[in-house]
Amino acid sequence: MSGVDVSGADDASYCAQLVRDHDFERYAATLFMPPRARRPVLALYAFNTELRRIRDHVSQPLPGEIRLQWWRDLVDGDARGSVEANPVAAELMAAVANHDLPRNELSRLVDARVFDLYDDPMLSLDMLERYCDDTAGRLFSLSARILGGTSEAVAHAALHAGIAQGIVRAVEGLPLHASRKQFYLPQDVLSEAGVKEADIFAGRSTPQLQTAIRVLAEVARSHRDKAADLLIAVPADAKRVFLPLALVRRALDPARMPAQNPFALVPQSRLRMLWTLWRATKSEEFRG
Repeated sequence: MSGVDVSGADDASYCAQLVRDHDFERYAATLFMPPRARRPVLALYAFNTELRRIRDHVSQPLPGEIRLQWWRDLVDGDARGSVEANPVAAELMAAVANHDLPRNELSRLVDARVFDLYDDPMLSLDMLERYCDDTAGRLFSLSARILGGTSEAVAHAALHAGIAQGIVRAVEGLPLHASRKQFYLPQDVLSEAGVKEADIFAGRSTPQLQTAIRVLAEVARSHRDKAADLLIAVPADAKRVFLPLALVRRALDPARMPAQNPFALVPQSRLRMLWTLWRATKSEEFRG
């Protein structure tokens, strides 16, 4: 693609604002990507934001399932009605067409979000890792593809990066999930540590919960390190897609995780995020 594409500028602005408002971590990372990649990557992130927020807008699973089915039909090429009427859909389909994004990968992301609509438990660490790969991992993989990253090394880096980031977000989301009676922390890890379900739903921080979070943090660190090792074989431009790993590393600092009270809502400094990402761009890890 050459020149500046001004078609659908309002749609692109809508997607950028949506991600900025609801997923600033990913929005901030796009600021350090090549300009040609920002628009399609933000379309992906806006798509993910729409899926992730469905639970916020429905009171029962069925309306959520209907919304997910609409997105599933869209990525499968069976959407009804005008795609252009939805700015996120229009931008997503443009990204798919311009960058040959695999529709089955997008479908995986939609299917994974069915879990969000229900209060079923995350039964095991394996189940959590699959969920993280199908959500955060798909975003790393698809975004890297936009920047020319299509190798096996990129695929494996995306898997490990997605799991690391997903585990961190599951722990950070504990206050919200507990208030909804949702379980994203895996039951097998919680049971092994002796965590009681009633304590989580009551918002009580216990030594047992702290132990479980330490176990999950160690798993996340392992995946984060594996992703970092694989970045050596990732194309220079595509490495910028993995910049959020710098934020994952900071969140997994033993001095920060677990916090004294994992149920406390701690505001994230946007300036600190930007500073962390900027510093990461100067490191050998994310340079060509």
